[in-house]
Formats: sequence, C-alpha cells, structure tokens
Amino acid sequence: MSSKPVAIALSGRDTDAAIASIGGLYAGRSWYSSAVDEDYWFRYVGVGDAQLSIRRSQLHGYLRGEMATESDIVVHWLDRGNARVDLGKDETRMEPGVPTLFPVDRLFRVAARDWDQRLVHIGRDLLHDVALEQGLGTDVIQFQDAGGVDAAGAALWRRSVSSAMQVLQTAGATSLAWHDARRELVRTFLRLYPLRDQPTPVRSGMRSDRRLRLAVAFIEAHADQPLTVTLIASASDFSIRGLQDAFQRTYDQTPTAYLRETRLRRTREQLLLTHPGESSIAEVARAWGFTHLGRFAAEYKSLFGEYPKTTLRSRR
Repeated sequence: MSSKPVAIALSGRDTDAAIASIGGLYAGRSWYSSAVDEDYWFRYVGVGDAQLSIRRSQLHGYLRGEMATESDIVVHWLDRGNARVDLGKDETRMEPGVPTLFPVDRLFRVAARDWDQRLVHIGRDLLHDVALEQGLGTDVIQFQDAGGVDAAGAALWRRSVSSAMQVLQTAGATSLAWHDARRELVRTFLRLYPLRDQPTPVRSGMRSDRRLRLAVAFIEAHADQPLTVTLIASASDFSIRGLQDAFQRTYDQTPTAYLRETRLRRTREQLLLTHPGESSIAEVARAWGFTHLGRFAAEYKSLFGEYPKTTLRSRR
C-alpha cells in the first residue's frame, strides 16, 4: 500500500487565520479564538503520507469549536498547555505526555489554551490492512473499552513515533523503510488501543500448494517493494487467514517473517557482491528496508551465523 508524500505548513498571527487553517483541517465549525496577551500566533505542520502522518499544532492563544477527524483515526497528546476534548459528553482533560484518541465517526467539541500538541493521523485503509494481518475484521472500527494508556504505554508510543519520524526524515516518505515503519507504528497503536475482536471467517479449501507457491514467488519477485499481507494474499488467491495458516503450517512462520527473511537473504547477496569501500553496510541494509542497524545485525547473525561486516570483509 503506497501513498503520496504529505507536507503541511500553516502559520499566522491572527484569530481568523487560525480558525480558517485549523478548522479547515478538521471539518470544523462554530470556532472561536482569542488572544491571551498581545503576542497571538499559531503554527501547524505535518509530514508523512496520506495513510500516516505525524503532526504538530501550536497556538499561543485560546481556541474552541466543533470538529471531526473524517477519514482518519487520530492519536494526540500535549507537550505543553491545556486542552479539553469532547465537551459536554465524556469530557477528557488532556494531561501532558499522555496519548488520547479523538472520537471516531462523529462531531465533538474541543477547547484549548496556549498549547503545544502532537498528533498522529492514521488512515483507515492502513489500519484495516494491519488489523487484517492480526486476524481482525475491521469493516466497523470499534475500540475495546479501556481505562486509558498508562505511563509505560505512553512511553512506548512516544518512542515508536520518534522511531518512525527518524525513518521518515532519513529515508523519505516513498521509501520501503517508511512503508515498514508506519506499519510498525500502527501495530504499536493497536497494542495500546485494541479493536473489538471481529474474527475474519476462514473459508474452506484454503490448503493449496499451488497458491502457496504463488505467494512465495510473489514475495521473491517483489521483496524490494512495499508489500503487505493483503497484497500477497490477493496475488495468490488466498484469504488473509488462509495465507497465514498456510505459511505457519509449511514454514512455521508468518508471511511477514518470511518476507523479512527474504530481504535478509537479498541483503547478504548484495554484500557478497560488494567490495569494501564501494558501499556501506548501512546503505545496503536501508535499501532493503532495515533502518535499525543493531537489530538488523542481530537478525543477520541469527540467520547466517556471522555479522554483516564479516560477510563484507570476505570480499577483500
């Protein structure tokens, strides 16, 4: 699932511009904004793509109004300031550093003052796709009732966002690394905000050596491209569950793990053809979607019995 890069940059120093800019992003209405002193200003920036973007909203002033997130699922948290969400209903008073979900599929009212807010926008298609990999049907997005994210969960979320942002800055929004990083961030999101279980039905007759061979061939032929379990299943005429069951039964691993192992093998093949000085291990690894070099080296050694640097030295 690929998507075009997204870049948002809005700023201003008057209330009308803030209402038009921020309200316009969130289908807002009945907005009101005022200054808290003579230095009123706002900034709103975002980067990523149409399926996942990481954003920052800042305002030195006061703003309230009614809004909706439309097609996105939005996690937000404060670095500074005061904000209340869902006024008049199950009001949430934001606490600095604690991620919270914006209400889904309805209008809600917010009020905020002098804030520095972070947001992650997740597209429904991406959320559906990652959830399907986990055996969840998500035609209707409903989250389990929970008591909120605890301190450990909040820290995990911030680390995950920081890691994804680093990949985006170094590799770019069209890279294989970003494709994988945003899916990893959605997996973290689903750990903190699990969906209500809607198991995907398993169709009969899913055991098929021919279809499994098609799936393997598709992975081998497209390992250098952004692949998802949904794409692999579609290319081999499997259901998501059928594909997962076939790989587990035959290879004792998930399709995603098989894809990662294939990319490790391709990385080794490239290193074996590379003379020291022609290309670095980091460059080769990133080309195959591996951005965390320490984790990559550990996985490489586990699979091949030696570290990548040993493989590269063998070319001398």
